[in-house]
Amino acid sequence: MAGPIPRLSPGDPNSYSRPDLVKVTKIDLDLDVDFDRHILFGTASLDIQRINSTADSLVLDAKDLTIKQVKDEVGSILAHTLDVPLGSFGSKLTIALKITSATVVIEYETSPNATGLQWLNPQQTSGKTHPFLFSQCEAIHCRSVLPCQDTPAVKAPYTATVRVPKEIVVLMSAQRKNVSETEGVYKFEQSVPIPAYLIAIVAGKLDSRVIGDRSRVWAEPDVVEKAAYEFAETDDFLKAAESLAGPYVWGNYDILVLPPSFPFGGMENPCLTFATPTLLAGDRSLTFVIAHEIAHSWTGNLVTNANFEHFWLNEGFTVFLERKINGRLYGEQSRQFAAIGGWNDLEEVVNTLGADNEFTKLNPDLTGSDPDDAFSSIPYEKGSVFLWYLSDIVGNEDFEEWLKTYIKHFQYQSIQTEDFKTHLLNYFKDHRMADKLDQVEWDTWLHGKGLPPYKPSYDYTLAEACTALKNRWVDWIKDGMPQPAPFSPLDIRKFSSMQVVEFLVQIFAENIPEEAIKQMEKAYALNDNHNSEIRLRWMRLCIQGRWKEQVSPALDYATSQGRMKFVRPIFRDLYGWEEMRQKAIDAYYAHKDQWMYMTAYAVAKDLHLEEKKD
Repeated sequence: MAGPIPRLSPGDPNSYSRPDLVKVTKIDLDLDVDFDRHILFGTASLDIQRINSTADSLVLDAKDLTIKQVKDEVGSILAHTLDVPLGSFGSKLTIALKITSATVVIEYETSPNATGLQWLNPQQTSGKTHPFLFSQCEAIHCRSVLPCQDTPAVKAPYTATVRVPKEIVVLMSAQRKNVSETEGVYKFEQSVPIPAYLIAIVAGKLDSRVIGDRSRVWAEPDVVEKAAYEFAETDDFLKAAESLAGPYVWGNYDILVLPPSFPFGGMENPCLTFATPTLLAGDRSLTFVIAHEIAHSWTGNLVTNANFEHFWLNEGFTVFLERKINGRLYGEQSRQFAAIGGWNDLEEVVNTLGADNEFTKLNPDLTGSDPDDAFSSIPYEKGSVFLWYLSDIVGNEDFEEWLKTYIKHFQYQSIQTEDFKTHLLNYFKDHRMADKLDQVEWDTWLHGKGLPPYKPSYDYTLAEACTALKNRWVDWIKDGMPQPAPFSPLDIRKFSSMQVVEFLVQIFAENIPEEAIKQMEKAYALNDNHNSEIRLRWMRLCIQGRWKEQVSPALDYATSQGRMKFVRPIFRDLYGWEEMRQKAIDAYYAHKDQWMYMTAYAVAKDLHLEEKKD
């Protein structure tokens, strides 16, 4: 029987690569997209640097790749070995180097089941006329797209040439340098060094609209106008972010709205943020996700976690910066209100995972664990609360100045938590609050499980109306729900979308009966509200109240898109309702092949199904 999986390398528990010996310094891809076979095929040319002068091999990560041959820059064949795959981590690819080797050229093809690629047939797209391909390489799925040092400790620029059928448009996380639409050949260059997980590709029937001096929005033709309206404030987000974090170094900032199976709200691929269509609410109320992805242009993409045990350096900083952008554009009360919602999410995930779970730490141990298994709002919200706490100690203005200095100091680098800590303490060593920083319980914050040891004193002004309405409902229920019920659409007419969400979160905590939920529908017509954030909370409330007629709409909602934030809670809640458990399991099996790998795997876990992780 196989034992536990060890740390795969000294620098990264989830990567075989050894950049401490030989490091990849540039990537050049030459690929064909084969929609019939659902594969990419071609070459990956890797420029290398010997960090250890005696090193005689290059170690890469590869997952389900067919390696056809390996050569050096002069065409000499290089011997290689591809080890037996280990769980979800794929295989170690070792390439024997010659003394003169400076570039390694790997001819390969991907698997139709590559975990980092989603292939859609025309019927799965909005237009239903052309196939579609998109990638999602974070956290460790780039190794299924190309042989690489799939660790965020390695950052390299890349170029690419991609060939597709001539009616297909290709985009990547890079600047478009040369396009021959008649021949279906696209060339790209990303001159800023990036980790492998930020390499991204999309190919499909796409159109675009200009939405700012530096920005376009891309989407399928029947979605692009709606997307252009929704993301019209992008330039304002960029300018606010620059005022907080420094110059934007990536050139253009484009947004791509993907088909519904995309598993995340957004993905911060440089030059081309990937976005879920669930953001298209029609009133720009959910564009805070774009503020988050823009913030990643500094925290995550410029300053990057060295491995995913330090993921909070990416996400905690980005949530903190996202909410600073929110405050600059919409006022401090709006920032505070968003943070309240974040604290609610944090409490729920700790309750779901268990307060003693390793993955509730800011710095979890990922030895033998796929980062996908650790994924939750912990690094986002607990990390952001930690930064809020430090800001409360030294003062908001001084902390903002430090943040700029931190980004400038570590830009283009990959760092660990200790690097952040050392920089912070050194910066504030002569500050009037230096003694308070010395008293920070670093070990508790970084290695303690469960909720953080500090909750900020949030401004609840924008939540007060939500609480007052919740209390009216609770009091009415306690009084026996007398008729006529004293509720009407006027109750929420002046609420923002996120205030409706906050009200539903608060009333969910009260575990109200089915009859009250039906009365709520009569008063507020929430079944007709298609804002995805509201719909999630409403469907969960209906399931909690055991309103059977709402189970089918809830499953329709959960299976109509693949965003894990919305899919997983519905399936978890239905699993907890024994009478409806099999219905949820049946829905999973009926729809899992339409989701991307990450969503299907996560929902299988939520349903306690024995699904093999490739």
